[in-house]
Parts: sequence; structure tokens; C-alpha cells
Amino acid sequence: YEIRVKTNLPIFKSKESTVRRRYSDFEWLRNELERESKIVVTPLPGKARLRQLPFRGDDGIFDDSFIEERKQALERYINKAAGHPLAQNTRRLHIFLQDEVIDK
Repeated sequence: YEIRVKTNLPIFKSKESTVRRRYSDFEWLRNELERESKIVVTPLPGKARLRQLPFRGDDGIFDDSFIEERKQALERYINKAAGHPLAQNTRRLHIFLQDEVIDK
């Protein structure tokens, strides 16, 4: 998923950035926010394990409607996380939003 950030908050090193993230990166961020700053953020959308089963009759995790739904759910998640006043100051959120590579 591609994340584009535009911000005027002085705590971010770049005012605009674009990064690509996998679902596992969102899981990493959620775990880090909860561990590091005790912030409870809305749950991530489910893992879609059933969509990975063979013989479904659709494109599974590659189905356009599924991809769009997942994208919107992850966008809502990151907007809530980034909007949290305590999360905005965490290095992990800055890494997630602006660094090309996440060093887990």
C-alpha cells in the first residue's frame, strides 16, 4: 500500500513523503505504538486468511474490490494513529510514515 503524507506539523522531518507499506508493516506499527507509548489504536482490518484459500471462484486477495476495501480500512487506521496526540511524537510513527525502509 502506498502512503502519501502531507503535513505542516514541525515534528516531522519532511513536509511531504510517499512510502510503500505491507500489511505486516501496519502490524509492526500497531505493536510498537502499544508497546512504546501505551497508545491503544483502533484494530487493524483482519488478515483475510479465507481469501487465500484455493477454489474460491474469485481472485481472493487480488480481487479489486477486496484491495480497495483493505486500502480504505488501512487508511482509516493510519489516520487515527497519526491523529493521536501522543503517537505524533513517537519515532516509530515517523519511521513508518517517512522512511523508505523500516528497520524492524
